[in-house]
Amino acid sequence: MKGGINVINLYGAEYHRLQLLRHVGDISQIAGVKQYELATGSEKGVTGVDFRTGSGLNFSVLPDRGLDISYAEYNGIPLCWRSSTGDVAPTYYEPEGNGWLRGFFGGLLTTCGMTYLGEPDTDEEESLGLHGRVSYIPAQNMWIDSRWEGDRYIMWAQGKVTETTVYGENLCRTRRIWTELGATKLHIEDIVENLGYQDTPHMYLFHINPGFPIVAEGSELIAPSSQVTPMDEHAAGKLSDHARCEAPTADFREEVYYHEMEADEDNHIYVALVNRSFNDGQGLGLYVRYHKTQLPRFVQWKMNGEGLYVIGLEPANCWVDGRSKERERGTLEFLEPGGRRHYEVEIGVLTSNTAIESLAEKIEATKRNN
Repeated sequence: MKGGINVINLYGAEYHRLQLLRHVGDISQIAGVKQYELATGSEKGVTGVDFRTGSGLNFSVLPDRGLDISYAEYNGIPLCWRSSTGDVAPTYYEPEGNGWLRGFFGGLLTTCGMTYLGEPDTDEEESLGLHGRVSYIPAQNMWIDSRWEGDRYIMWAQGKVTETTVYGENLCRTRRIWTELGATKLHIEDIVENLGYQDTPHMYLFHINPGFPIVAEGSELIAPSSQVTPMDEHAAGKLSDHARCEAPTADFREEVYYHEMEADEDNHIYVALVNRSFNDGQGLGLYVRYHKTQLPRFVQWKMNGEGLYVIGLEPANCWVDGRSKERERGTLEFLEPGGRRHYEVEIGVLTSNTAIESLAEKIEATKRNN
C-alpha cells in the first residue's frame, strides 16, 4: 500500500491495475487459477486447481482430497515434502489402522480430523484409524474464481466436505483457500459446523510439511515456545536437538514434540522453519500464522530419514495420541448441534535472511512480553 492506495509489486516495480493490464492480453499471462484432472494410475480422476500469484508462489489444491494443498513452490524451489504415494484418489482410502499412510502425499497441507485424529485408537468401543477421514473426502459445491477488487487481484477455491454416517456424526466443513496477485503467502479459512442433533467429538489439525531445501542439515525451527514436551521416551532423548534439522539419516525414527506457545498482542502465533544457509547464504523459510484461541495446541513432527525428510508444523485443537487419551484428559472438544468452529491459517514464504531475521525478532519479542 502506498499513500493509502493498494499497489501491485511485481518484478521490482509498482503497478496499479490499469497500468499493469496495458502490458498483457489477459491477466492469466501473469497470474490466475486453472482447473485440471489427473489421468493415470491411482491418481486417475483426481481434480486439482493450480494457483499462480505472479510473484513466484505457485501451489496446487486438490478438491477431491478435501481441498488440501498437494504441492507448493517459490521461484521453482519446492516448499514442501512430497511422499512416494502421489495424489491418490479418495476411492483408495484405507481407514483401518495405519492405512491412511497409503495416500498421505504430504504436500504443503494435509488436514487431519474432523471427529478423530492421531494414532490408531479404540474410543468407547469405536475403532479409529490414523488421522481421520477429512483429507479423503471429495469437496462439493466448488467455487473456483478470481476477480479484481480495486487494485488487488484475488484468486480462490472454495468448497464443502461432509463427514457423516447414519446413526452418527454429521459435520460439514466449508473451506476457502485464497491468495492474490503479487503475494508470497496464502490463506486458509475453515468453518466446521455440526449439522447433526447430538454433541460430536471434534479433533482438528493442520499438517503442514516443509521439505527440502528448506529442510536441510542445520535448518532451524523458530517458535515462541514456552514449553516443549516429548511425546515419548525416544523423543525425550532427543529433546535438546528438537529445533535443529539433521542430514538425511538411515533408519531415523520419528520424533514428536508438543509445544506450548505464546501469542502476540493480536493473539496470533508465528512459527517458521528456516534454512539460513540456502543458496550461498541468501536464506529461505516457510512460516505459519494462526490464532491461539482457535488452535491452542502445536505439534512438531521431526522426520529426518532418507526419503522421509520433512518437518511437520501442526497447529491443532488436540494432541496426537488418540481420541481416547484426549477424552481421558478431559480435553476432548465437542461440537454441539448447530455449533461452529472457525479456523484461519496463513502460510507464507520467507524469501531471504532479512525476512527470516525480521520474523525471528518478532517471535523473540513475543516471548519476552509473555
